[in-house]
Amino acid sequence: MVLPEGFVLPPLPYAVLLTVGAGVALGLLWRAPPSVTPGTVLALVPWMALGGAAHVVWVLGLGPSRVRHLLATPAVYVTVAVLAGLCWGVGNHVSTDESKVDGLAGVVGALASLAVIGWLAAVAARGPGLHPLWPVAGILGTLVLTGVLWYCLRLVAPAITETTGWAGLVVLFGHTLDGVTTAIGIDILGTGERSPLPDLIMSMAGQLPTAPYLGVGWAFVVVKIVLVIGILWLFLEYVREAPPRAYLLLAVMAAVGLGPGIHNAVLFLHLG
Repeated sequence: MVLPEGFVLPPLPYAVLLTVGAGVALGLLWRAPPSVTPGTVLALVPWMALGGAAHVVWVLGLGPSRVRHLLATPAVYVTVAVLAGLCWGVGNHVSTDESKVDGLAGVVGALASLAVIGWLAAVAARGPGLHPLWPVAGILGTLVLTGVLWYCLRLVAPAITETTGWAGLVVLFGHTLDGVTTAIGIDILGTGERSPLPDLIMSMAGQLPTAPYLGVGWAFVVVKIVLVIGILWLFLEYVREAPPRAYLLLAVMAAVGLGPGIHNAVLFLHLG
């Protein structure tokens, strides 16, 4: 299987709706294109969190079915991208102060993501019970690990931290969170892995003599971190030569890690 388990194309009416929405958002951004900076990447973080949290609604079968169709994989990525694109597109037409637009768009994304996560937490508290231990442990552990890694990079490869800045830090944090929460899910909570490549990596780790003692999730964490640091190093020249395009790609890279990481953490609220 090449695609992750749960990959479902939306029904035709929803596909048309997302296509039209994407067209409108792209049109607004085309007429007033934003200059993507590390600040823009930071402002996109709440939107990445929104996508990860919203997908939990689909996984748990919550909410009205008409909304759930927009929250499956891959529709949820398009849904959030359209909403964020509309937010930035409208903001750029209203104001020429790009830092202000980034800030306001980030606030809108933060409020939306907090609303979804708060609602999911309330549902868990009313139903099977709210289990915050492992989500909080995963996020705090990721913050510590990311901080240590970033400090080490500043010592041994300062070009990475200085050139990529906040964007590089967000990418590293997002993929570390994905790795750490995946390890918690597999080794502690007994969940399954829906994506084939991580499943292969952890299956290989399961063949090692350390598996009974260390589990298998650590291998995925290590692979994620090594790959991300390598990609950031490869991006150095691109960031110097074409910063807006490079930062946009770094934002996409961050979303690929942070979205699933937040998804795992929010889902664990229901699993304990």
